[in-house]
Amino acid sequence: MSKSITARRLTAAALTAGALTAAVAVPATAADHGHRAQRQSVEISAVQYDSPGRDTRSNRSLNREWVEITNNTRRAVNLDGWTLEDEDGHTYTFRHYRLDGRATVRVHTGQGRDTRTDVYQDRRNYVWDNRSDTATLRNDHRRFVDSESWGHHRHGGRH
Repeated sequence: MSKSITARRLTAAALTAGALTAAVAVPATAADHGHRAQRQSVEISAVQYDSPGRDTRSNRSLNREWVEITNNTRRAVNLDGWTLEDEDGHTYTFRHYRLDGRATVRVHTGQGRDTRTDVYQDRRNYVWDNRSDTATLRNDHRRFVDSESWGHHRHGGRH
C-alpha cells in the first residue's frame, strides 16, 4: 500500500472520529444547560428576584422585582389565562394580554398601570425569594411552558 493511500485513510479516519466526537459532545453540552439550550417559543428570559437596594416594601422597591417573558416567534401569542407562579403558590394570571412577536413583557410585583411592555401584579409584598425560588410559567391549560430557578433549586424547577 502506498504512503499516500495510507495517509488519506488515516486522515479520513481521524476526521470521522472527530465528527463522531463532536456529535456526541453536543447533546452532552445541551443537557448540561437544561431547557435553555434550545430556545422556546415563549420563555422566561430574565428574573430580577432581589430588588436593588434596601427592601423597603415601597411600591418602587416592589416594582424593581420582576420577571421577563419573551415571545421568540414572529407571531403574537395570546397570554390570556397564562400564569406565573412562585414556589409558595403566589400566582399572577395574565388577563386580556397579547404578547407581540419578538417582544418581551416585564411582570412587576407592585402596583402600576399595565402597558404593552410592563404589567403589574398589584401586590404589597415581595413574591420572589432572594435565597432560592422558582418562577414557573404555565399556559391557559395549566401546561408547563418554562421555569427559571435560583439558589438551591438552580438546576430546574417543578413541572
